[in-house]
Amino acid sequence: MNALQQLILQRTDTQDDLDRFIPNRSAMDFDYAHYMLTQGRKIIEKTDNIRSPCTEAYQKRLAEALNMNQTRILAFKNKRPMSGRDMIRSEMGSQPAKKRRYISQTSERTLDAPEILDDFSLNLLDWGCNNVLAIALNDIVYLWDASNGSASELVTINSEDGPITSVSWAPDGQHIAIGLNNSHVQLWDCQVKRQLRTLRGGHRHGTRVNALAWNNHILTTGGMDARVINNDVRVREHTVECYMGHQLEVCSLKWSSSGQQLASGGNDNLLFIWDRFMASSNSRTQWLHKLDDHTAAVKALAWCPFQRNLLASGGSRSDQCIRFWNTHTGACLNSVDTGSEVCALLWNKHERELLSSHGFPDNQLILWKYPSMKKMAELLGHKSRALYMAESPNGCTVATAAGDERLQFWNVFGTPEVAISAAKLEPEPFANISRIR
Repeated sequence: MNALQQLILQRTDTQDDLDRFIPNRSAMDFDYAHYMLTQGRKIIEKTDNIRSPCTEAYQKRLAEALNMNQTRILAFKNKRPMSGRDMIRSEMGSQPAKKRRYISQTSERTLDAPEILDDFSLNLLDWGCNNVLAIALNDIVYLWDASNGSASELVTINSEDGPITSVSWAPDGQHIAIGLNNSHVQLWDCQVKRQLRTLRGGHRHGTRVNALAWNNHILTTGGMDARVINNDVRVREHTVECYMGHQLEVCSLKWSSSGQQLASGGNDNLLFIWDRFMASSNSRTQWLHKLDDHTAAVKALAWCPFQRNLLASGGSRSDQCIRFWNTHTGACLNSVDTGSEVCALLWNKHERELLSSHGFPDNQLILWKYPSMKKMAELLGHKSRALYMAESPNGCTVATAAGDERLQFWNVFGTPEVAISAAKLEPEPFANISRIR
């Protein structure tokens, strides 16, 4: 066998004999191929000597419009069929990007709040579902109607009973609870401006009532005596449960949207989660979770409106952290150091955002994107710590009050495009069954 025959045999025995390619006619554009083989090459040769920027830009646009940016005339395989995932990506890519919401850096309205108390443990501001804002200024409760901007005085408390230490609207938007410095709680009908009753005997005499929270007909009160008490406002003997766990003053109370769990924060740096179905009027109710991660007083509390069992809490001056909790398990999901005292927290009802108010050094409001906790905006305006914060019923406007005696309104959450419906929340399994510990 001569050398030429050996070379031919060697090539036929290997996989490198790729000298023949059969084009796939179904995948080819014959009109384009014919044009490029006849007229297209002539145009390219004629324009090779013309290299002005205008000519090149024109040729590029013309090629894009006529789909002439192909690099091959022959095609040797079919295109991969578009999968369902590719279709979804294509549809998502064709949708216009969501317009970024404008967040004003200044308050849209400022009102005077003379003699408001600069006390971290108190809760002197609340916005009812009737779109009326209640604010306590020393011994007086004022009502400000957001629909028309009118203000009126509801009640002036006697100096021996005051000052007022907390206010909270009932869910019906007609009644309001007022906590006093002498351990009493007054209930008022705001439509007729008439006092309905006074709750006495729940807290130790002479200890102020700092925090109030409604759960239907149950009014929960937290006091300087470290007690958390459930009061049934429909009956004469109103004290129905007493939660004992805090060692110092209770400064915050929040019921979950389901009405099953209660969060309480205190000046003992503790956060407690209580279960409504574990409560008993015959004994000091055992807590569901005792959380001691904070290193300062816990006043800022907010239940997430779009995820059940998610609670945000904020610590005071030596803590400065916002923590997120799974209240079903008691686990801390995340912790963010804000760099300043956390006075109050509010969730955006329509977007996954959290607003926090702060103290020294900047007394600012910070809007956070959840869950990344990236800062979206930082709003300055108060000259002292922004202790009190309330959200309008439509979830767009936030009111803040501070020791600088100013009440400010911020359009921080904006007008929602599509609100997150509470009906979409999945109920907790066996939510109506008491837990066995």
